[in-house]
Amino acid sequence: MKHIFLASIFSFVFLNIPGVHAAEQWPSRAIKIMVGFSAGSSPDVQARMLAEPLSKALGQSVIVENKPGAGGNIGADAVAKAEDGHTIGVIGNGPLTSSKFLYSKLPYDPVKEFAPIALIGSAPMVWVIESRADIQNAAQFIAYAKERGSQLAFGSVGAGSATHLGVELLKISFGINPIHVPYSGGPAVLNALLGGQIQMAMLPTSTALPLAQAGKIKAIAVTSHKPSALAPTIPSMEEIGENKFSIEVWNAVMAPSSMPVAHQKILSETLQKIIESRDMRQKLFLQGWRVDDASVKSLSVRIQADTTSYENVIRKNNIKID
Repeated sequence: MKHIFLASIFSFVFLNIPGVHAAEQWPSRAIKIMVGFSAGSSPDVQARMLAEPLSKALGQSVIVENKPGAGGNIGADAVAKAEDGHTIGVIGNGPLTSSKFLYSKLPYDPVKEFAPIALIGSAPMVWVIESRADIQNAAQFIAYAKERGSQLAFGSVGAGSATHLGVELLKISFGINPIHVPYSGGPAVLNALLGGQIQMAMLPTSTALPLAQAGKIKAIAVTSHKPSALAPTIPSMEEIGENKFSIEVWNAVMAPSSMPVAHQKILSETLQKIIESRDMRQKLFLQGWRVDDASVKSLSVRIQADTTSYENVIRKNNIKID
């Protein structure tokens, strides 16, 4: 009895020492969401969409901080190196999959320094071509491109971008060989396509569909296996005869691998419920994103599969940014 009494007294005193409860509770202060792109970018918009419901669920404020540069790698590195236990990031697929093959000196290790938390949303890109009366579908364009070889050109928003690597995969899949012309952004690519300087491109649905619907360019396929609800009238890769090809852009919530596993679990379970809610699904759909499975497992599979695909095409074409 004496030992039980002393143990009870010790427990009472210990649990009332300032900071002991705070050490057990998490989060104990504001959560910071780091974004490696500027305000208005898709990772930024999604981070701000998640901030309010995440704050309500965790009982702490959630702050979004932009740290743009190097295709999202600067922001990703800041997340990887964070040691405060309260920093996470909304990161696009590039810094997590292709960057380590494109940059000779990446400041972080995308495999060892990150813990996957939740897949936010994904979207196929659209294979678009110049508007020609004699070409109505993908089969006709592929035949035309095979005849012209390197006389044709395709545009992208930069070397190593998804709009570049995706076309390199198309070239391998369909045996075509247009030359690459990088531009400063999606609008510049569209202007070049409208002006006839390039003959094809691969662009996000939100960028490509308005002009395709207006008849100024032609959308001949979406870059996913199956038809997409984001562009239901455009054939999928499977429908144009390519069963192996599938490339999508996506954003995810990642944490530093140094964050305790218990805290990672709190975040992943909370964010999965938020992202898969009917309200958030609708908001993301209106922004041009599809929500399938936000779980850690789904995200991990996506990272691994895309890393393999990008590694193959980058090494085969010897693509380097620096």
